[in-house]
Amino acid sequence: MRLKLFLLVALLALVTSPVIQTPAAVAQETPPTPQNSVPGAQPAGSAPAAPATAQTPAHFDGNSWWNHVKVLADDKMEGRHTGSRGERKAQAYVVKTFSDAGLEPAGTNGFYQPVKFTSRQLVIAKSSLALVHEGKTTALNVPQDAILGTNIDISREPVEAPLVFVGYGLRIPEQNYDDFAGLDLKGKIVVYFSGSPAEVPSALSAHYQSTLERWKAIRDTGAIGMVRLLNPASMDLPWERITGNVGRPHLTLADPEFDETAGAKLSLLMNPAKAAQLFAGSGHSYDDIVAAGKKREALPKFPLNVSLKAHVVVKEKTVESNNIVAKLPGTDPALRNEYVVFSAHLDHLGVGAPINGDKVYNGAMDNGSGVALLMDVANSLKKTQEKLKRTVLFLAVTGEEEGLLGSKYFAAHPTVDRKSIIADINADMFLPIVPLKIVEAQGLDESDLGDDVREVAAREGVKVEPDPEPLRNAFIRSDQYSFIRQGVPSILLDVGYEKGSPEQQTFKQWRMQRYHAPSDDSKQPVDLKTAAQVEEIYRELLIKVADSDAQPHWKATSFFRRFAAP
Repeated sequence: MRLKLFLLVALLALVTSPVIQTPAAVAQETPPTPQNSVPGAQPAGSAPAAPATAQTPAHFDGNSWWNHVKVLADDKMEGRHTGSRGERKAQAYVVKTFSDAGLEPAGTNGFYQPVKFTSRQLVIAKSSLALVHEGKTTALNVPQDAILGTNIDISREPVEAPLVFVGYGLRIPEQNYDDFAGLDLKGKIVVYFSGSPAEVPSALSAHYQSTLERWKAIRDTGAIGMVRLLNPASMDLPWERITGNVGRPHLTLADPEFDETAGAKLSLLMNPAKAAQLFAGSGHSYDDIVAAGKKREALPKFPLNVSLKAHVVVKEKTVESNNIVAKLPGTDPALRNEYVVFSAHLDHLGVGAPINGDKVYNGAMDNGSGVALLMDVANSLKKTQEKLKRTVLFLAVTGEEEGLLGSKYFAAHPTVDRKSIIADINADMFLPIVPLKIVEAQGLDESDLGDDVREVAAREGVKVEPDPEPLRNAFIRSDQYSFIRQGVPSILLDVGYEKGSPEQQTFKQWRMQRYHAPSDDSKQPVDLKTAAQVEEIYRELLIKVADSDAQPHWKATSFFRRFAAP
């Protein structure tokens, strides 16, 4: 999950060319079998499961979940990059597990919903980037100084245009906030600093920082491109890790319906250590910009004293993958044609630049943990023979790491009547690495689902809190956002922490060391008791929403209720 803002996400894994295979061929592959678990046993590198007590969840012990994670994160899965052989193996395993749990196919081709992508790969040796000041050209090194984004249908012709700093680069009508007001930006390239002003609510600011909303605002000014400056306060990875796999292909949905950056000629991510040169001679200090941005203070807007010159060469091809869709049919005659989506993304980053000699980006927590939760909950519902009123769609999507692509496609073109989907409950990279005291909920105060989470968590003796780090924009960085854009009340849960606590430092250290790295594998320590508790909360939330007489609704105060059908 996380760090799904298009430029950064696009650059984190080098993958070999995928081999395309039909769902029928995939179904013939023999999926791996999880290792047998021993109740109370400690998985490799994990904390021991808690002994049975009155507080221990009734349906899960963490072991079966961890066994699923180990299968999905095995080196044989080759990091599960979208469209790859490893992802197809993982899909076959999920399909078999869903089928064994009694779920029915709900795709367009059995359990599969095909999705087509356009793959663009930067040809670094033939591409160039430079700053121009008073006729003098200073070359920029790609990717050490800056990274050229291939997530847009980039100009094949050389581009040269003046740079203008536009603060946070946001237009938020609800707050009467406009960073572009009064600026002449026609034919120019905007430079913006990641983040938002403190007075803007976190969910709202995250929404307007999405690729679609940001580029709409920039395009309306007549600008032709954008340069993003990273906010050190929200960086999960050091620049060296970001640039490690810059040559990998980046995917976008092939259907023009999903082109979110139409008209953009250039997209660039600047190394924070090199960004000061953009401000030379402008009368403004880059250090002052960084200091204000960390505090979410107001930022100035002004022309820069340089132009940017670029020539970008990319290779394109078509890639295919699939969403996996299964259903547990509802039993109530009046409600069984309404659907609760239970989602998680199956893809990860594939095979890339080695770190400490390991080149497989296994994605155990991101997002083997979420898909394993789906499979474990499905098996639990079978064991207890739950008869839910509404139908539950178990959805394992592809292409999340490329920009929520699989969920965008499904949410716009679901395999059931779009109007019949009443909620999405999403699981993405929940981290059972500390004892569970707090559940963090993305979208907590946006819909009735937040009230349901509070009720379920209270029964488990767990507090529920909103996002403690809004600068990280987690609200728009996982698949629930695709459903929100279609008007569906949605929520994502994670293990939480108090701001400033030792647990926060544990999570920060995990992100710096393991997030989008080969060390996110099955050798890392996990807390099985926490995993079991999170599973229990997800299970009870799913049952509550599926069995409620009323559908979830957006709160009257939620910005996102505007996306709901009238």
